[in-house]
Amino acid sequence: MPAPATRTAAFFDLDKTIIAKSSTLAFSKPFQAGGLISRGAVLRSAYAQFVYLVGGADHDQMEKMRAFMSQLCAGWDVATVREIVADTLHNVVDPLVYDEAVSLIEEHHLAGRDVVIVSTSGIEVVGPIGAMLGADRVVATRLEIVDGHYTGEIEYYAYGEEKAVAVRALAAETGYDLDRCFGYSDSITDVPMLDAVGHPHAVNPDKDLRRVAAERRWPVLVFDKPVALRRRVPLPGGRPALAALGLGGATALGGLAWAAARRRRP
Repeated sequence: MPAPATRTAAFFDLDKTIIAKSSTLAFSKPFQAGGLISRGAVLRSAYAQFVYLVGGADHDQMEKMRAFMSQLCAGWDVATVREIVADTLHNVVDPLVYDEAVSLIEEHHLAGRDVVIVSTSGIEVVGPIGAMLGADRVVATRLEIVDGHYTGEIEYYAYGEEKAVAVRALAAETGYDLDRCFGYSDSITDVPMLDAVGHPHAVNPDKDLRRVAAERRWPVLVFDKPVALRRRVPLPGGRPALAALGLGGATALGGLAWAAARRRRP
């Protein structure tokens, strides 16, 4: 039986909503230092980051980024990826977190709401970041793993309409009253997720989401103050604790992560 709808939550996109850039691409240099990718791949990811920031995350750009990252990861050792993320998480993420987002997360927790991060980036990155931020649950993309290595196939893709499906499934599972829930995103591709809640907000919206927000009279928020997270939130000390978070710190719907649930995509 589904839980009675008495609880509430705030659903946050991650990239350009809580942090100032793509969380996955932000780790390209640490992955190079760890021997996973070449200098050329770092340059390509830097270019993808530039396009993402300047042009907004429309469908075509997200598909190109998805294909680039899934092909790039094929053959990577999963334990190595998690160790690199754990070792470099503070240095990579600290300067990128929006102060306004951290304050908003704190306000929702004080109001008794769960905080759920719903991101198209991979669970290996989103899980530890969510744990650092104190998120109660995480929905993220998941890559297929065979014998401890990524195959380059996508198991679950937390993107577009699938984000709304995940939000509704969580509501049925936990008893969230979606009419009383909040949603935050920067991208037109997240309109289905924002439509699923009673209090949608556009954060640093791309031009298409800004137009939709104006048409539907959604509040528009501007976050522009990146801050070192350690100044705002007590962080767990040491690599072992963060490595444990990378293995499964924040979960939702069985630990959603880097790709499409209903269909495999190369």
